[in-house]
Amino acid sequence: MTKEEKETEIKHKAQLIEYFERGNTPTEEWGIGTENEKFLFYSNDYKRLSFNQDNGISDILAQLQNEGWSPIKEGEETVGLRKYGASITLEPGGQFELSGENFKTIHETFHETRKHFLELNKICQKYGFFSLPLGVDPLSNLSEIPWVPKERYRYMKEYMPTKGALGLEMMTKTASIQVNLDYCSENDMVKKMRVAQALQPIVTAIFANSPFSNGKPNGYLSYRAHIWDNTDPDRCGFLPFIFDEGFGFERWVDYLLDVPMYFICRDGRYSPAKGITFRNFLRGKHTLKPTMADWETHVSTVFPDVRLKQFIEMRGADANGASHIAALSALWVGLLYDQQSLEEAHGLISGWNTKTIQEVRSQVPVKALNAESGNLHVGNVSRKIYQMAKDGLSRQSQMRGIANQSRFLTPISEITESGITIAEKLLQRYKKDTERLPELIYRWQKEQMEECAKN
Repeated sequence: MTKEEKETEIKHKAQLIEYFERGNTPTEEWGIGTENEKFLFYSNDYKRLSFNQDNGISDILAQLQNEGWSPIKEGEETVGLRKYGASITLEPGGQFELSGENFKTIHETFHETRKHFLELNKICQKYGFFSLPLGVDPLSNLSEIPWVPKERYRYMKEYMPTKGALGLEMMTKTASIQVNLDYCSENDMVKKMRVAQALQPIVTAIFANSPFSNGKPNGYLSYRAHIWDNTDPDRCGFLPFIFDEGFGFERWVDYLLDVPMYFICRDGRYSPAKGITFRNFLRGKHTLKPTMADWETHVSTVFPDVRLKQFIEMRGADANGASHIAALSALWVGLLYDQQSLEEAHGLISGWNTKTIQEVRSQVPVKALNAESGNLHVGNVSRKIYQMAKDGLSRQSQMRGIANQSRFLTPISEITESGITIAEKLLQRYKKDTERLPELIYRWQKEQMEECAKN
C-alpha cells in the first residue's frame, strides 16, 4: 500500500474485504515467493549469536551491505536489509530470515536461495559462525537465547506466556520455510486455501526436521509443529471454517476481526493493545482510530497453518537447506498453479472430514509419515501429492517452454519413497555416532553447505 492508503481511516468492514480482493492477480502475473529462516551459532562454543555483541548479528548485516543490500532501520539500529524485491529480517531470537523476490519460476527461486546461503556462509566462516537450517534450535536452553532489540518483540514477549505454554519457544527456538502463491479470484482462493489447509499436515510430515532440543532427542520428528500447537489458540493452528460452505474473503475478515491485537503502532512507536480485538477497535473502543496500516499489521500477526494475505502463505514446514526450500516451492506450485493438479488435489481432500484431518495433524509431530486416521495415511497421501505435483510441474514447464521444474522435487521423492524423514535420519546418526550432538549437528550443517556449493 502507498503511504496515503496506509493512513486511510477504516470506517466500514467493506474496506477490509476489499483489501483481500485487491490480491486477485491474473494468472499470467502469478509469482512464487519463499521465506526461509535459519539459526546462527558461534563455531567455538555452539552458543547463539547475539545482536550487538562484537562479531554478532549486526556484523553480518554490515557485511551484507557490501553485497548491495540496503539497511532497514528501527531508530538508529539496522535490524534488517532489503535489495530489489527481497528482504532480510530477524526473528525474535535472531533467526536469520530471507524473504525472497517474487519470481516466475522455481529455477529463479532456487538460484536466489542458493546464493543467499553461500553469501551467508562466506561471512560466517570469516567471523567464526555457522548457520543452521533446522526446525528447532537443537542445543540452546530458552534462558540462553539473546533477544533481538525490536520494540514489537518486547510486547509479544510479554503477551505470549498469557496464551500458550510454548509461545516464547516459538519466538526464539523455531525456524521454518514457507511458500507464498497467488490467487486470481475469490473462488480460486477458496479452492487453494482448502487444498493447502487439508494437505498442510502431510507437508509438515514430509519436511519434519526438528528431533532435538535442549541438547538431546525430544521425542518428536517435528518438534516445531508441536511448539506451534502450544503457542496461541487465538491465532495459530488448523482453521476448520475454511471448509464451511460460504467461506470467502468476508469470512476470513470475520476471523481476523475477532483475534486480539498485539499492539498499535503510530509514528514508529508501539503501544500495547491490551487484548482488544480488531472488531472492537473498529467500533471505537480505543482512543486511536483504526487505519489500513493497522489492518495490514494485524493481518500479519495471525499464524495459522495457512494464512491469507493478498496472496496465500503455506507455513507448515521445518527449516532446511536450499534444495528443500526449492522442493517445497515445487510441491505447492505443482499442486496449486496447474489447474488439473489443483482439481485432482481438491478431489482427493473432498472426501476427508475435518475431524480426520485434525486427528492426523495431531499425530504428525511425533509420527510424521506414519500418522494415520481411518483411511487417511500420511505416507500414502504424500506419494500421491508428489505425483500430482510432478505432473503439474511438467505440464506447466512444457506450456511455458522452460526447463522441467519437476527436478526440484527430488528431495521429496527420496523421502516419500523411503518413508524416512530428515529428522529420522538425524536420529539414526545420533544413535550410531560417537560424537556429541553439537559436533554431529555442525558436521551435518557442513554437508548441507557442501551440497549447496555443488548445485
